Amino acid sequence: MSVGPAGQVTRSFNSPHRETTPRTSARRFLRTVDGVTIDAAYDAGERPGGDLAFILAHGFTGDLDRPHVRRAAGVLGRRGAVVTFSFRGHGASGGRSTVGDREVHDLAAAVAWARELGHTRIATVGFSMGGSVVLRHAALYGKTGSGPGLREAAEHDRRTREGQQTREGHRTHEGHQMQEGRQEREGRAGRGADADTDAGTDAGTDAGTDAGTDAGTDAVVSVSSPARWYYRGTAPMRRLHWLVTRPEGRMVSRLGLRTRIHHREWDPVPASPAECVPYIAPTPLLVVHGDRDGYFPVDHPRMLAEASAGHAELWLEHGMGHAENAAPDDLLTRIADWAVAHAG
Repeated sequence: MSVGPAGQVTRSFNSPHRETTPRTSARRFLRTVDGVTIDAAYDAGERPGGDLAFILAHGFTGDLDRPHVRRAAGVLGRRGAVVTFSFRGHGASGGRSTVGDREVHDLAAAVAWARELGHTRIATVGFSMGGSVVLRHAALYGKTGSGPGLREAAEHDRRTREGQQTREGHRTHEGHQMQEGRQEREGRAGRGADADTDAGTDAGTDAGTDAGTDAGTDAVVSVSSPARWYYRGTAPMRRLHWLVTRPEGRMVSRLGLRTRIHHREWDPVPASPAECVPYIAPTPLLVVHGDRDGYFPVDHPRMLAEASAGHAELWLEHGMGHAENAAPDDLLTRIADWAVAHAG
């Protein structure tokens, strides 16, 4: 244990400690494997003492106190305990957002905390950016936490692109996923530790192995996730890229959206969600997407489902828009029921 912001007790992400006293609710600052402080909350839900916990991963510019996140947590809480948290750079969490890269460590810390609290079945449920993070997390940590998945995905990507002449600045509007000379294994994606200090460290290297089984998940639900990086095919995504890539955009994000974005580009570029999906099996996977999503059209969920080679279950929801705000209570209830049936 260590003392975090505001004097609150924090617990390291790979702590072997287990809670001995059942809890109905709690709020903690967790510390990730790469040293970032994450604001997290626990609620036992309407069935205290159950073995299932949902880990809710919000979308970009969200945080655990946002009304739409609380609403989703409340619906999931009818079927099990719920852990909500704010990704790095969001809300009261430390660090700066890397928009889906190092956030995999934040999710792992939340999963580990749920297991410390005694939950033996874990279902990760992510929306938009959080949807991409739960996919990458499941591939990295897997059901057993052994974590070869993303390293294999990165190696596969390197082999398929070997010999390709890729130059900096020579990208299409959707971008090349990885550039020649940047094909390093995904286990090093956490390099750089706390984004606020930019202090160099290899704390995130091989995180899946170092974390043991505490960070593994038993079922994965990805809602409104992109399938590939650098997508700019819709107006909302072009605005988002302006926020992330321009200094004035990052200022607007910090002051107006309470989201602090890291100024550095990905290096190496992490494996995309579609490249990660093949490494999630045998963990059950559900892909949910609205046919009126204004950010990512339906070719994204179809690409994810195709990449799973029949392993993933795909729900295309008629009339649904994007992420938590657009997910009605009945859909969230169906997601919760699916997780109850498939997790563990």
